[in-house]
Amino acid sequence: MFIQIVIGTTLILLSVFVAALGFLVLEWALQRAHNWLIREPHGPKLAIVLMGAVIAVLWMITAGVWIWALAFRLFGLFAHFEEALYFSLVAFTTLGFGDLLLPEQWRLLGGFAATNGLLNIGMMTALLMEVLRHVRRNQLESLHRR
Repeated sequence: MFIQIVIGTTLILLSVFVAALGFLVLEWALQRAHNWLIREPHGPKLAIVLMGAVIAVLWMITAGVWIWALAFRLFGLFAHFEEALYFSLVAFTTLGFGDLLLPEQWRLLGGFAATNGLLNIGMMTALLMEVLRHVRRNQLESLHRR
């Protein structure tokens, strides 16, 4: 049980670290595009930012799922990588179909993967809202400065 807690915690931290790198890249991109974003027209640019942020979020979630799948395969918990990836995605998104299960002595990892997914999806929701709020606030401030 203790080894599963250590492995699960490590994988969660690794997934959060990868997401943090994604946050930094997104922040860098927004800073580089700042002058362009505050010029009119604002609406289409906000839509472009939203689409870019969604792509970044999907990349970060996909990276988290792959981290778990690689770990499941590395520990020999699934015979094929496709099974490990499928289980990882189902656990990470908390769908929990139950058609594919971890061996009994490793089942705590499924809960850790689901917890990681909930945590990451919550962080990504906050990220999307923060990106939109930040860009829109800057756009409105640029209008008021005229």
